[in-house]
Amino acid sequence: MVDKNYKKVKVIRFVLDNLNIHFASSFCETFTKKEAKRILSKIEFYYTPKHGSWLNMAEIKINMMDRESLARRIGQADILESKITHWAQKRNSEKKKIKWTFTRQDADKKL
Repeated sequence: MVDKNYKKVKVIRFVLDNLNIHFASSFCETFTKKEAKRILSKIEFYYTPKHGSWLNMAEIKINMMDRESLARRIGQADILESKITHWAQKRNSEKKKIKWTFTRQDADKKL
């Protein structure tokens, strides 16, 4: 997939949480050493903080999209894309946002 879709790309940046499989070593377990090294030469990993990750907001939004727009399994990519596009346009036009309630004071207490 990387070779087909991202042939001309110099670097691919992944923003990930710290799940144990989200590390370069997983590539080494999946591919030959040579192939893992080749793939990893185009990848940069960026990890979110372990506590209070902003990635949680993305997960919340995906969950809302799933509940509001994708209540059933959709077998065709074009229909899926259309439903997601419609959902995103509607939310954007309504200026819906995630209300983030975790404050700096909460972080100070937790950490």
